[in-house]
Amino acid sequence: VQLQASGGGLVQAGGSLKLSCVASGRTFSSYAMGWFRQAPGKEREFVAAISRSGNTLHADSVKGRFTISKDNAKNTVYLQMNNLKPEDTAVYYCARSLRVLLTTTSSLYDSWGQGTQVTVSS
Repeated sequence: VQLQASGGGLVQAGGSLKLSCVASGRTFSSYAMGWFRQAPGKEREFVAAISRSGNTLHADSVKGRFTISKDNAKNTVYLQMNNLKPEDTAVYYCARSLRVLLTTTSSLYDSWGQGTQVTVSS
C-alpha cells in the first residue's frame, strides 16, 4: 500500500489543521493506521492510532486536542488538530500498522507516507 499525507501548513498557536492520509489499494479497512511526528533533532514519536473497528489511541501530549478518524469508503485516515502549540511543530507521517491491537511502537508500522510539515508559530 502507498500512503499520501497532506494538509500541513503554517498556523498560529491556538489554531487548527486537519491532516489527511490517502491509501492506495483495496485493503485499507483491514489494517489499523497511525500518525507519528518527527521534529528536527528528535526521534519520531507516536501521535495517534485507529483500529480496524474504529477504536482510537492518542498520545498524552495531544489528548483532548487531536482526534484521529477514518473513512473506509475514501481509504483515508484523518488527524484533526485543534489548539495547536509551537511544540507540535514537526513533520507528520501516517503509516499502516502490522498489528491488530493498537500500538505506539513505530517499528510495528510500515508503508510510511512522505510526511507533511506542520509549523506552529507562537
